[in-house]
Amino acid sequence: MAEDLLRDYDPFDIFDAEAARLDRFFGGLGESGWRRPSRCAGWSVRDVLAHLAGEEAYNHACLDGTVQELMDRLADEGVSGFNDFNEWCVRERRDLPVEEVLEEWRVKNGETRRRMRELGRDAMLDTMAGPYPNGLQAFHYDSEYATHADDVGAPVSEDEADDRTFWRVAVGRFVLAEQDAKVQVEQTAEYMWVALDGITATLSYPEFVEATVGRVPDSHGLDPRITAALRCLA
Repeated sequence: MAEDLLRDYDPFDIFDAEAARLDRFFGGLGESGWRRPSRCAGWSVRDVLAHLAGEEAYNHACLDGTVQELMDRLADEGVSGFNDFNEWCVRERRDLPVEEVLEEWRVKNGETRRRMRELGRDAMLDTMAGPYPNGLQAFHYDSEYATHADDVGAPVSEDEADDRTFWRVAVGRFVLAEQDAKVQVEQTAEYMWVALDGITATLSYPEFVEATVGRVPDSHGLDPRITAALRCLA
């Protein structure tokens, strides 16, 4: 089963670790650091923080069972779909002091992580896709936080880099299977082999992770059909 790929990982411990990484990074930034562009097109580092703070409204709605109510309120604001929601979250916080946005994120995300851990892996959450296991939702959040940490340049120590890559590979493989993606993926001891409609490619583990979260640079040379097929977490 696809979920066997995630059996050896604790999604709540990973969530805590990636949130702590971002908190350390954000807490050490000066004015120029907040203005620096991120890997998210059109977003500064500050905008990434605003996105993370704003999306806690959705995370809490999942926990509270009020996702539809949130969607209705957003529709009244003229916000439709996740892309609009993400941009709205950033716009709503652009005129606020960055210290206020950082504290908002710290408090609300701390509550999200605490409540999810208390619920356990098997509890069901209300999501836009319907009822979904809490533990698997946490893995999705884990991937998002790790991706955004990389987007803003939050440091990853050599001691943790390999383990961090391994769980991200596992999450990517799980989500591709969950989505019944048409791309074939095989993991060897040294690399990832992928195939789609007769096209094949060999990727390092980090390259595979970047592909699953939509961060493969145009200069990489990976066939765009494989790039599109592997993108499953962003």
